[in-house]
Amino acid sequence: MDLFYRKIGSGKPLFILHGLFGSSDNWLNIGKQLSEMFQVIIPDMRNHGQSPHSDHWTYDVMAEDIHELTISLGFDSINLMGHSMGGKTAIVFADKYPKLTEKLVVADVSPRAYPVRHQKIVEGLHSIDLKKIESRKEADNKLARFVPEPGIRQFLLKNLDRNDAGAYTWKINLPVIANHLENVGAATIPEAQIQAPTLFVRGTKSEYITDEDIMEIRNHFTEVNVETIGNAGHWLHAEQPELFMRNVTSFLES
Repeated sequence: MDLFYRKIGSGKPLFILHGLFGSSDNWLNIGKQLSEMFQVIIPDMRNHGQSPHSDHWTYDVMAEDIHELTISLGFDSINLMGHSMGGKTAIVFADKYPKLTEKLVVADVSPRAYPVRHQKIVEGLHSIDLKKIESRKEADNKLARFVPEPGIRQFLLKNLDRNDAGAYTWKINLPVIANHLENVGAATIPEAQIQAPTLFVRGTKSEYITDEDIMEIRNHFTEVNVETIGNAGHWLHAEQPELFMRNVTSFLES
């Protein structure tokens, strides 16, 4: 699949893979900072942002998308950083293409399977009748019944766009995401031990990487560090950007 992507800076390539309901836009600030050290590539994952939509939406096909982009850009190897869904995609890529993987950063997700989440968000997005709303404020008011947190609503509504006729549309492939939400939590346990130096970063307010997960992670990654960021939840890169960047840059520069 021909993914849309943003490219910033020069040097060794660093791919940044966003999470569910996200896009490359969400990582531009961090990407610009990291572009001082790397050539940063931030793709929109399939069914997100400006990338094509598809009925096929699994970690295997998303990892293959990144592989195709890697080859098309002429890279012999890449560094990878992924958050949540992007982190799981990065793990699958590193497992399938070890020779192409230099270093790996996984933000607040583990390889294990997760129960289905985000049903309330999907229900809220479905509640917005795109043919009837006349403003983003109206969409926000409808979504607030399902998602009370203003920051999360602002993040989600970045997926709202207007077409050439001026009508509202979703950038995300909402039907496929809604019908295959269980795919986001699928296990991505490596078939072989991953040799690439790897950093897992978790937030103290998040339950995505537990102490038990860390023990299991060490069984599948031969050279791995786990850092914990205080006063941060699942979106730790947005909640504690300075601490997140400090951990990531220290690891990537080492």
